[in-house]
Amino acid sequence: MLSIRFRAAVAAALLFGGALGLNAQSLTSPVQQFGHEIGADYQLPNYTAFTAYFEKLANESDRMVLDTIGRTAEGRPQLMAIVTSPQNFAKLDRYREIAQRLAKAEGVTEAQARALAAEGKAVVWIDGGLHASEVLGAQQLIETTWQLVSRTDPETMRILDDVIVLIVHANPDGMELLSNWYMRNPDPLKRSTSGVPVLYQKYVGHDNNRDFFASTQPETENMNRVMYTEWFPQIMYNHHQTGPAGTVMFSPPFRDPFNYNLDPMVPVGIDLVGAAMHDRFLQEGKPGVTWRSGATYSAWWNGGLRTTAYFHNMIGLLTETIGNPTPMEIPFVPAKQLPSGDYPAPIAPQTWHFRQSIDYSVTANWAVLDIASRRRETFLYNIWRMGMNAIERGNTDSWTAHPRHIAAVEEALRSGGPAGGNNSPAGGGRGGRATKADYERLVRAPELRDPRGYIITADQPDFLTATKFIDALLETGIDVQRATKSFSVNGRTYPAGSFVVKTAQAFAPHVYDMFEPQDHPDDIPYPGAAPTPPYDNAGWTLAYQMGVQFDRILEGFDGPFETVKGLRAPRPEGRVAKSARAYLLSHEANDAFKAVNALLAKGQQVFWLKQPLTTNGRTYPAGTFYIHATKDTRSQLESIARETGLTFDATSARPSGEQYRLQPARVALFDRYGGTMPSGWTRYVLEQFDFPYQLVFPKELDAGNLNAKYDVIIFPDGSIPASTGSGRGGGAGNNDNIPAEYQDRLGSVSVENTVPQLKAFMENGGTVITVGSSTALAQHIGLPVTSALVETVDGAERAVPRSKFYVPGSVLRMEVDQTAPVMAGVPKNVDVFFDSSPVFRLGTNASDFRLRSLGWFNENPLRSGWAWGQQYLTGGVQIAEADVGSGSLFLFAPEVTFRAQPHGTFKLLFNGIQLAGAESAKVP
Repeated sequence: MLSIRFRAAVAAALLFGGALGLNAQSLTSPVQQFGHEIGADYQLPNYTAFTAYFEKLANESDRMVLDTIGRTAEGRPQLMAIVTSPQNFAKLDRYREIAQRLAKAEGVTEAQARALAAEGKAVVWIDGGLHASEVLGAQQLIETTWQLVSRTDPETMRILDDVIVLIVHANPDGMELLSNWYMRNPDPLKRSTSGVPVLYQKYVGHDNNRDFFASTQPETENMNRVMYTEWFPQIMYNHHQTGPAGTVMFSPPFRDPFNYNLDPMVPVGIDLVGAAMHDRFLQEGKPGVTWRSGATYSAWWNGGLRTTAYFHNMIGLLTETIGNPTPMEIPFVPAKQLPSGDYPAPIAPQTWHFRQSIDYSVTANWAVLDIASRRRETFLYNIWRMGMNAIERGNTDSWTAHPRHIAAVEEALRSGGPAGGNNSPAGGGRGGRATKADYERLVRAPELRDPRGYIITADQPDFLTATKFIDALLETGIDVQRATKSFSVNGRTYPAGSFVVKTAQAFAPHVYDMFEPQDHPDDIPYPGAAPTPPYDNAGWTLAYQMGVQFDRILEGFDGPFETVKGLRAPRPEGRVAKSARAYLLSHEANDAFKAVNALLAKGQQVFWLKQPLTTNGRTYPAGTFYIHATKDTRSQLESIARETGLTFDATSARPSGEQYRLQPARVALFDRYGGTMPSGWTRYVLEQFDFPYQLVFPKELDAGNLNAKYDVIIFPDGSIPASTGSGRGGGAGNNDNIPAEYQDRLGSVSVENTVPQLKAFMENGGTVITVGSSTALAQHIGLPVTSALVETVDGAERAVPRSKFYVPGSVLRMEVDQTAPVMAGVPKNVDVFFDSSPVFRLGTNASDFRLRSLGWFNENPLRSGWAWGQQYLTGGVQIAEADVGSGSLFLFAPEVTFRAQPHGTFKLLFNGIQLAGAESAKVP
């Protein structure tokens, strides 16, 4: 729904703007507003100034309405300007309805689609500022908006008549931070955008462009809502920096591979718009723009602002452009002086000014808007066509070819079996002996069909996390249904409250991508070469990462289903059993930790059972939370149950022997000057489950006496160096320029100074939790832990080269020792996120050091993504625990809180924290 503020602004624009006939002479120019042109050397307006100017333009222009699409992580309004002709504002609701009907496609015939396309207006999204250190993005929004509301040339007037432009600031907090940081120095020649003391998004910094299918951050939620439930732009353009060395800009089209779930009209549409962009640069004499092989960007990955759009049948654009308010140099790169098909117009080395980058950005914007105008009906019709393709695919038997399947088919055909004769090659042309029958049998086998839908049963152990998965789908515009009563499909009965996600919907590519494993092709230039890294992750299946249990249904099905309305799925109704001497809470639900933290904060006595407890006619496993009741316990549990949907069982049984009595642990989370994304994501996860924590920096660690302040210290990936010496330090060149409030954040972890303090902390009873590369701490303190990713060459061990082993960001399956307390609530086999992560081998004398393997890989652990040479993973340890003095060290090689997506491994971190604050005691 459009906001009240937005509707009022539209009414005001029509009332005053239309009546007064506003024009460029009555508009405030950037020079008048800021005292300089946008892109002037050494000048960088902040978000406060941005907001003031946009509010002024919206009041002055009848072409612009300003909307607040939500609040940021730090509470600022996130602005979106809607720019179009005054006449279009009079029918804006109608044009938005047309965009929605065509994008969702359901119930719209081809004749109706063509009529709606003829009536509608193209909707184009242009954003900027997502990565705040890439300062060009936000600044070009100011210039673009000014030119759209002030220019009167025929092209601009045509664009305004044919196109509704959504101009979205993607990271207001970051712009305020970076601009203020740059402008703080009164000497322009000393201004710099580097060395900012904190992340430019409260929690996730640069990873704010990695959040768009999980939708965890408020800015992501705001933009997803606009794109996928309100406006449905046919084209979206995401501005970034910086261009490849020796060039000015990378612009679409992108290199292969593109994701096989996408409608093929998506990459073709990207090529079309990309060609228009390059054509305009050449028309205007703007050389130095490269594409395809000129950079690493592809259309494989889901999760970015422009890439998630692909799975919604939208043409997503990304440019990477050089530029900074401090003049810079385009370097001389000899290879970039040679024109090619992917770089047709080289640019000479030269001094480059920020205004030139602004001009390139405006050219790119106008190219996009021009082709959107000229091919308005085509883009509107095409988004319907893609949506209808997805609906038709979901209503019939369909098959999706993917690399490993096709490789298996080729091998079957080469093997000389019945598939294709003696060593027959795959394919039937020019001598190939494979037949159509082979195709039907090997490629179109019934069991290989795409699902007609997915059922997420309500009786799974952590249904609350499954409900959060459904929230992520709803926030990206996916249609979800919910069973109003029990039903049966394929002989299995599902309870009321189960969720159903059918694939017969316009955004089915996104549905498949969230449920099905990704199968990244073996992108290897030639035999024996190292694999070509993907742009980001190779695999990410969100249902796997979140530990959601679901059934794939290959036949059409129906039942007593209702459509889930809104952007939040209904939670199960929490329940508290009748008053009793104690209550029991399952350890399997992640939200149980939120409940326990709330109870501990109120002084309630909570125990973690060391042994199973039989009561109420059932056996509760070890790890179950036992809550000793006092007079106000029940009322507190009822409040928690209403908030979370958790169920608390009553019991009169009292477990014998000692249990873990839980107490609020004093948690320290490592960070450094400038902030790190792994630490930021961990902060976010801890806060979502109400774990209190404090940040700790290198200087404090090196000072020692850590047991006096903390029970557990968490080191996310990248915190501890792999070798002797210091890790990456915190600072900004001359530390004298660092504000006083950040001086205590400077420094870095070192093996010489920090590690002895950590060892002393553990020996005195403290717990250290290490994640990813930070598990190197084990070797630094002398534990018999080595890399399993080695081979013997000439009698010596060396690291396996990337040409033999390479696993970029992917989902792998790990087996765990469920008897270990830190594995409480974790299933026997759990999916983990692995991103070139460590793989351990424990020494034969591990028991002498009280070092235990708790999680490991079996054969072929790949679940989703890419694992070249995964045989090297077999038997490799992923989780280990060591007793160090009277304390503990946990080694978590997988990234257990990666981008707040792997809910299935959150328990590892949570259990480690709670065990750090526990003591053995009998239940009173």
